[in-house]
Amino acid sequence: MVTQPEVRLKSEIFQSIYAIPEGSSTPRFKTYLAGNWYSGEDWSDVRSPIDLSVVARVPILDEVTAASALDQVYTEGRSALRDLPGTKRLDVYHKAADLIEETEADFASVLTVNAGKTGAGALGEVRAAVERLRKSDLDTRKLIGDYIPGDWSAETVETEGLVRREPIGLVLAINPFNYPLFDAVNKLVYSTIAGNAIMIKPASSTPLASLLLARVFEVAGFPRRSLAILTMKGSQVAKIASDDRVAGITLTGSTQSGREILKLAGIKRYVLELGGGDPAIVLDDADLAFSAQKIVAGMTSFAGQRCDAIKHILVEESVYGEVKRLVIAELGKIRVGDPRDPGTTMGPLLDQASSATMRDATLDAVGKGATILTGGKSFETNYVEPTLLEVSGEDLVKTELYREEVFAPISTITPVPDLKRAIELANGRRYGLDAAVFGRDMNRIRRLIRSLEVGAVYINDQPRHGIGYYPYGGRKDSGIGESGIGYTINYVTAPKSIVYNYKGKNIWEYL
Repeated sequence: MVTQPEVRLKSEIFQSIYAIPEGSSTPRFKTYLAGNWYSGEDWSDVRSPIDLSVVARVPILDEVTAASALDQVYTEGRSALRDLPGTKRLDVYHKAADLIEETEADFASVLTVNAGKTGAGALGEVRAAVERLRKSDLDTRKLIGDYIPGDWSAETVETEGLVRREPIGLVLAINPFNYPLFDAVNKLVYSTIAGNAIMIKPASSTPLASLLLARVFEVAGFPRRSLAILTMKGSQVAKIASDDRVAGITLTGSTQSGREILKLAGIKRYVLELGGGDPAIVLDDADLAFSAQKIVAGMTSFAGQRCDAIKHILVEESVYGEVKRLVIAELGKIRVGDPRDPGTTMGPLLDQASSATMRDATLDAVGKGATILTGGKSFETNYVEPTLLEVSGEDLVKTELYREEVFAPISTITPVPDLKRAIELANGRRYGLDAAVFGRDMNRIRRLIRSLEVGAVYINDQPRHGIGYYPYGGRKDSGIGESGIGYTINYVTAPKSIVYNYKGKNIWEYL
């Protein structure tokens, strides 16, 4: 018998940020607004992908409350964080990392119940968040500026300049549902380590991890006025995003969301990690069994609800039959079910609408010439089968799966006669996030590296951004900016040149 999922936190640190009303078993969480824990009048239901039941409620901010939080973060939070010495900011991140480790079970439980992550997936995200906080020291290397001597131009002789990177002020971070803890930590670190205050808008479907994180940062000593968690509907965030006091926006989401933000928010600094769905190219000299394992992991991790998930497998014709057989065999090992079950390797999709989208994309592909090799049968609930579709290159480009990003465990497999055709199909999509290449001939691999229009190429591995130790960035409709430790910081800071004039002061005796 499947037990109804519940949010039950054991750590004392979190007891003050929620309450269970009399006669109810559903906790009501407060949200964090510039140092104040706010309950409000209106509440939003938070559902679990496990059975779609309501497991918590969070406040829905009205415009007046959100505007007040923005005003506090802008007027007090910016200076409070910028005036905190960098070494003390690092102390806060390290203390937060310790606190997350100490409360790991609560964070992992929330990720399973609220986001549908398996036990391994939830623990992996918690530990990635801890490591990201501890690696914040590496971000500081990009805050070091430049010295420019003036004697290399006749116009600037007897002058010298410094270039420093400064915080832009206030950053709005808009997070997706799929990595609700790690994305909040990542955006918080690279934005605030430079001295920016931050407002985080979590996904309405998975807000709980951000609320726990705010409590951890409060206890760790983060300046109270410098952080706010905006539990509001996506349609409500427009007014915040378009406010001139918001100097930068970092968003992880769909390409459509990115376009809307660009239209309404105006001239600001942006980091937009948008649509993806990656190709995997298998060369004829690859380790085929190993390649199949990595490809299936890339297809099914978190039920394919990742921007770096593998969606299109392009295989050289001479090994196509064997790769197809191996991929089907690996997919047969996936166990779909309740993510709380230790034997489950793939949990549910976020909701039934996601399942319907996967179903429609499958039917569209079949109608355009694709054949279902495995899966593709059960779409009545948000628990779906990993689905592999065989399709020719000519028919692939007609499909919805090729034109759009489908957030689900579904992929096509296509034979290609040569590298040229593989490159054409990989580059023909409007997205350019990552690509995977499996093979041994480094000359052929090097040609693919040069030709693929993506932000990152993974050789003999599935695409996985991890903590961003290696940077990646979207091309085309996959986004703006570069993500990664020590790289994203360039997009939430601004260079400032300081020029010193010493003309006639006889400092340079050689004149």
